[in-house]
This record gives sequence, structure tokens and C-alpha cells, in this order.
Amino acid sequence: MSNGNVPEEQRTELISAARTVVGDELRSLTYFTEEEFEQLYLRDDLDRTADLVGFAENERLGFRSQQAYKGSELGRYQFTIRVFETGYLTRVIGGEHGVWVTTDPMKIDRFEELASSLASVLREF
Repeated sequence: MSNGNVPEEQRTELISAARTVVGDELRSLTYFTEEEFEQLYLRDDLDRTADLVGFAENERLGFRSQQAYKGSELGRYQFTIRVFETGYLTRVIGGEHGVWVTTDPMKIDRFEELASSLASVLREF
């Protein structure tokens, strides 16, 4: 789980990148690797009882998916969007680091900008 291992500078950069693109629609942002995860942001009006362990286990599958799609005719894997009844989850992976972001409903074209912004920060890790 979380050990507070994400340095403050990178924490701030990830949150800033997400907030710049999605603004107040940002619900949460969680950093993860194969071994650990840490929720870096949770909007004040949300319940703090989400099953982050379950989410982390599921989103870690993205590390394997990234390898499975390598060399695909579709090109390089960029990000995943999951659509829910009242919002979205976007997963972005860069090397051995990833983040998943949850948002309120918003226009679908903003997700590419969100993923690009977060991937840029992850490349610096």
C-alpha cells in the first residue's frame, strides 16, 4: 500500500497536470507501481472508503497489457479509459510507474490531453 514514497515535487506535478486539464471534475489521483500505490489526491466531498487495493490490483494489469500490445499494428499503448455510470477512470503508465485518475463526467476529448500531460510527468520519474 502507501508508504508516502512519492516525493512532494512529483506529487505536486501529477496533481497539477491533472487539475490543469480537468479542473474541478478531478475526483482522485493514485500513483502506483507493481509493488505499491499511494492515493495522492482525493476531492473533499468524496467518501474515503474506496477499495484502493482492489483498484490497484486491477490497474497493475496495465503493465502486462503494455507488453502484450508491444509491436501491435495499433501502435504504442497510450492510456486506458474506463467508463462508469457517474464518471471515468483513466489509467496512464510510463515505464515502471502509473497513475489512475477518476473524474466526474466530462467530454471524451479531454482524456487524450489528460493522458498526455500525466505521461509527460511520469517520464521524469
